[in-house]
Amino acid sequence: MNDLRARIDAHRVTPLQYAVIALCFLLNVLDGMDVLVIAFAAPALAAEWGIGPESLGIVFGMGTFGMVAGAMLLAPLGDRLGRRTLILVSVAAVGISVALTALVTSVAQLLVVRFISGMGIGVLLASSATVAAEYAPDRKRNLVVGFVMAGYTIGAFGSGLIAAQVIPVYGWPTMFVIAGVASLATLPFLIWLLPESLDFLVRVRPRQALPKINRILQRMDMAPLERLPALEAVETPANVPALLHRERRGSTLMLWAAFFMSFAALYFLLSWIPKLAAATGIALELAIYAGAVFNLGAFFGICLQGWLSLTFGLQRTIAAFMFAAAALMLAFGFVTHPWYVLVMFGLIGFTVQGGFVGLYAVAARLYPAELRNTGIGWAIGLGRFGAVVGPIAAGYLIAAGLGLVGNFVVFALPMLLAGVLTLLIRAEQLRI
Repeated sequence: MNDLRARIDAHRVTPLQYAVIALCFLLNVLDGMDVLVIAFAAPALAAEWGIGPESLGIVFGMGTFGMVAGAMLLAPLGDRLGRRTLILVSVAAVGISVALTALVTSVAQLLVVRFISGMGIGVLLASSATVAAEYAPDRKRNLVVGFVMAGYTIGAFGSGLIAAQVIPVYGWPTMFVIAGVASLATLPFLIWLLPESLDFLVRVRPRQALPKINRILQRMDMAPLERLPALEAVETPANVPALLHRERRGSTLMLWAAFFMSFAALYFLLSWIPKLAAATGIALELAIYAGAVFNLGAFFGICLQGWLSLTFGLQRTIAAFMFAAAALMLAFGFVTHPWYVLVMFGLIGFTVQGGFVGLYAVAARLYPAELRNTGIGWAIGLGRFGAVVGPIAAGYLIAAGLGLVGNFVVFALPMLLAGVLTLLIRAEQLRI
């Protein structure tokens, strides 16, 4: 695979590679919509059903708990069954379960559909990062992975804008129908345009592997192979214990901890910004826009982080963004005017997401091809325990009387620790 990888790294970026990157970006756009639609619907749903912040926090947490299960239990199948197959199945599951959310009539039913959609999203986040990294040349890999994962924030931003118009007029169930149908509508394009991972085809060698590889190479304007490359010796098996092999154990543990801390802070923000902003007395539409502005700022932060990392190094750039995020969260209490609050939400989204998404590029570079989906999946999955803990903890803190400013102070600490942990990962282990 090294010779083929060298050819891809040296070759110009082809239309097929741009198409793969665009499709992975689109998957993350839809993931952002599917995940955050519950946050934008929360104020109206809570008022209609009469549920308190503790129950709402559990609903938020169940979706992210499903992502944990999907990333840790299902995403590793991509290393054995193929990235493309897993992506297609997951998109179908997410689209159907999100659309069905419009029909639920109880918190228990809501928890079930949020868990199922969360599982599919957990798979898609890991698989899209893997495929994008494998089709990107080395010189652009950090930027490509960052751009692809930035799609998540665009989906969240777009769903916020749509929710601000749809929910007050048509009700919260309509938003879930829109999000679910949008996901299902991408399936024909994925079936038509998305190729299997070259790394997977060379390593696992399913039936007709060589013809499949050559068809992909032809689409990339590259000369076909006469025979499959010789398999390289694999020092460790493609399983979870290999992630903790003595050579990478320390880096893996620090990556997991950095993901956990980042997820805890990020999902506190993503889940509770509309609800907490509404509690300050501003209009529902403006409260929803607060979440949208947060995600718009995040998109630009992620793209800038990917570009800066090419010059200043991936780890240093990520840490700088995380330290800036912690400082902004601590300073939030000094801002009182509603429009200035929106600006602060945008800046916090810029730095929090800009730093956090860089961790996907770190994970993609840390593990070899036979472990890549497993490594990214487990980093996301274990990290998402933070995404479960963050919104639930915030729910109890709010119920206990801690306001928006107090919660921002509490969740600034995980961002600070995540930056430190990122710097401690052994830089010489990062590759593709």
